Amino acid sequence: MSAPHCGLPLRLFVAIDPPDAVRDALAALARPIRGVAWTSPEQFHLTLRFIGDTPASRLPDIERALSAVEVESFTLPVECAGSFPPDRPARVLWIGTGGGHPRLFQLRQKIDDGLLALGLPLDVRTFQPHFTLARCGRETPPAESARFVRNHAQFQAPVFRVDVFTLYRSDLRAHGAVHTPLLRVPLRRA
Repeated sequence: MSAPHCGLPLRLFVAIDPPDAVRDALAALARPIRGVAWTSPEQFHLTLRFIGDTPASRLPDIERALSAVEVESFTLPVECAGSFPPDRPARVLWIGTGGGHPRLFQLRQKIDDGLLALGLPLDVRTFQPHFTLARCGRETPPAESARFVRNHAQFQAPVFRVDVFTLYRSDLRAHGAVHTPLLRVPLRRA
C-alpha cells in the first residue's frame, strides 16, 4: 500500500515500465528537431490507464481494485513509429507495440473494469498502446515530424516480458512531470 497523502487530489495513472534495453533503444531515437521536447529515458512507460486527478481518499479503493486484477504475464514487442493526431501536424511522437499481445488488451480491460466499478469517470476511447518519445511544439515543422515517423516505421526494440504493472502518482513541476510509484501489481506467471 502507498504512503498517506494530504487532502490534495492525486494525478494518477497505471503503466508498464520497459526494461533498460528498451529504454536505451527508445532514447537512441532522439535527434534535434526544432520545437521537439524528447522524453527522458527514465520517464518512458506504456500508459494502460490515465486516471487523472483523484481525491486521496479514493486511493485505498483504487489500490484494492488494481490488486485484484489477474492476467498472465506476456511478452510485448516494441515497434513502429506513429504520431498523435495521425492526420494533422504531430503533437506527440511515439513508438507502439505492433500487433501487441492479446493479454495487453486483456490487462487494460480488467484494469478498466475494476476502476469503472468504483465509479471513476474514465475516458474509454480506443486504446492505442505506445511509448511517448516526444512532444512537438507549435514551431515544429510538420514535415520534420512526418519524416521522423516515416523513417522509423520499421523500428524495433527488444521484445520484453511484462510481469508487473504499476500505479503511479504524477506531480507536474516546472521542469516536467515527476512519476512516483505507489503500487506494483505482479502478473501471474505463464
